[in-house]
Amino acid sequence: MQPLILIADDEKSIRSFLKVSLETQGYKCIEAETGSASLMLAASYDPDILILDLGLPDMDGVDVIKKVRSISRMPIIIVSARGHDREKVEALDAGADDYLTKPFSVPELLARLRVILRHKLSSETPSEKPVFRLDGLTVDEDKRRVWLGDEEIHLTPNEYKVLLLLFKYQGKVLTHRFIIENVWGGLAADDTQSLRVCMGNLRRKLYEDPVQPRYIITEIGVGYRLADE
Repeated sequence: MQPLILIADDEKSIRSFLKVSLETQGYKCIEAETGSASLMLAASYDPDILILDLGLPDMDGVDVIKKVRSISRMPIIIVSARGHDREKVEALDAGADDYLTKPFSVPELLARLRVILRHKLSSETPSEKPVFRLDGLTVDEDKRRVWLGDEEIHLTPNEYKVLLLLFKYQGKVLTHRFIIENVWGGLAADDTQSLRVCMGNLRRKLYEDPVQPRYIITEIGVGYRLADE
């Protein structure tokens, strides 16, 4: 069955470009040029993913995210010309799952879609705790063990929690606040120093080159994400 993608953008040329790019890859697309139209289509068709521009003519994209989240858990990818860190964080905290800044790479968008659909499918299919793998890195959630190739990597409890969280949301940008609240708890929501130290130690244990990271991608001023594939 073809995944259904809702494209919400006020520029017809962008909608047409995305529609052609996605349909040639086996997706089915519906389009909306306003926030109100996107909400109506989201409620009527229950798409698998919403690709949303923040600059819609009738309402701000962040308001669209909040209204969609009140009726659905469908994944939302922001594709917007707004590139400021504050706007990215606001959209992600409102409930968006990922954020791409225009101009963007179609192969990168397709990779993000594949990651989101894999996680959507796995969340809908009851199973035992999974084994996560990425380019030689393996995390066995059931055994709480981590390997890099044939070498077992020993992590602290918080390092393990951070890595597992990144795997569970692979490809999705996780804000500093989201990671801290899920690992250290709500009372430590502003303790970004602990997160930076933890991430630095984790990268060293994974032999990460900070200039060309193999696994953990830094989204400057926003947070972190695990490499897509």
